[in-house]
Amino acid sequence: MIKHDVKDMNLAAEGKRRIEWAENDMPVLRKVRERFEKEKPLAGKKMSACLHVTAETANLARTLKAGGADLVLVASNPLSTQDDVAAALVKEYGISVFAIRGEDHKTYYEHIKAAIDHDPVVTMDDGADLVSVIHSEYPEKVGQIVGSMEETTTGIIRLRAMHADGALKMPVFAVNDAQTKYLFDNRYGTGQSTVDGIIRATDFLIAGKKVVVAGYGWCGKGFAMRMKGMGANVIVTEIDPIKALEAAMDGFLVMPMLEAAAVGDLFVTITGDIHVLRREHFELMKNGAIIANSGHFNVEININDLEALAVNKFAQVRNNVDGYQMADGRRIFLLAEGRLINLAAAEGHPASVMDMSFATQALTTEFAVKNNLPVGVHEVADEIENFVALAKLESMGIKIDELTEEQKQYLASWEMGT
Repeated sequence: MIKHDVKDMNLAAEGKRRIEWAENDMPVLRKVRERFEKEKPLAGKKMSACLHVTAETANLARTLKAGGADLVLVASNPLSTQDDVAAALVKEYGISVFAIRGEDHKTYYEHIKAAIDHDPVVTMDDGADLVSVIHSEYPEKVGQIVGSMEETTTGIIRLRAMHADGALKMPVFAVNDAQTKYLFDNRYGTGQSTVDGIIRATDFLIAGKKVVVAGYGWCGKGFAMRMKGMGANVIVTEIDPIKALEAAMDGFLVMPMLEAAAVGDLFVTITGDIHVLRREHFELMKNGAIIANSGHFNVEININDLEALAVNKFAQVRNNVDGYQMADGRRIFLLAEGRLINLAAAEGHPASVMDMSFATQALTTEFAVKNNLPVGVHEVADEIENFVALAKLESMGIKIDELTEEQKQYLASWEMGT
């Protein structure tokens, strides 16, 4: 029996249907899986992955297994697991999964321990929790890992900090920084799925509302773009002058959060940093303000401050909505306990955009196994980026031009001028 800890194996049939539906919109990953099945580039390699357990992730897991990997999959967020998908991966596809939607803190780390007990030589992370725990609690296992793939901005921040401190002891790939990931997954995936999660949780009319977007990285850009398109008055808050200037030139109002707090109807944090919304902001928010987070960890909203200010808490006034009443009678509504709104209240990114991200993940895993890499944070190889982009274009029926020999010569020359 495949080792597992999932909610209910009776959900497997529905999970299989969901996985197959997602696969229909993942032609690039399917192409990779077909080659992996023939070549087995990961044969005999033990892998542990700490990812959001969704239908799209299931197709990545199937691809890694097709390549010969002995895989254990655990959840990277307590509220992102799709229980039917977890059951299907075990029952229908023979993949070891430890993930239950709503699992508590203790269970979450017990599942990460199960991934580490698998003795992986390759790891895959969505937030760097798996790599961090290996370094801090299982240092004897660090040396056996030939490569780790990191999918999120938050995780890359942690890994670069580890490397700067001399604490990183394994080679890791910044998959999040691949153009075939952040330019599409972060912008279009997060942009659309964050809107989806907010609307599912609140049935909130976007048009005419003042929507405050904290952070104008690629995820923030995508979300702000979608909000603007739906008729919102979008306000951006930033700490980076270049990004703030870009937001202003993209047509958004830019101001400090202390100013935005007093006028916003909906606040969404997408920064990767801690306590972006906190006491001084809650004290200024209008009655009925809604706050949500689309960053990886539930630290961007200081929930302790919110609870300390509240005289009453109204749990689950609507599914994935908690109400907090202030002493002056104002109510502030927190979505999905401050966790990733797009996965906690919706289904995460559309399969079409995850097709590129997960094809890049799978191919980078193959690259890590085949190359003896030094400790550090590595970029995704250009040949992987180009393959994924061209394969996606082909699946969309789009062709592009190629340089002529004369054009290649011109671009390579310094002697030809006007």
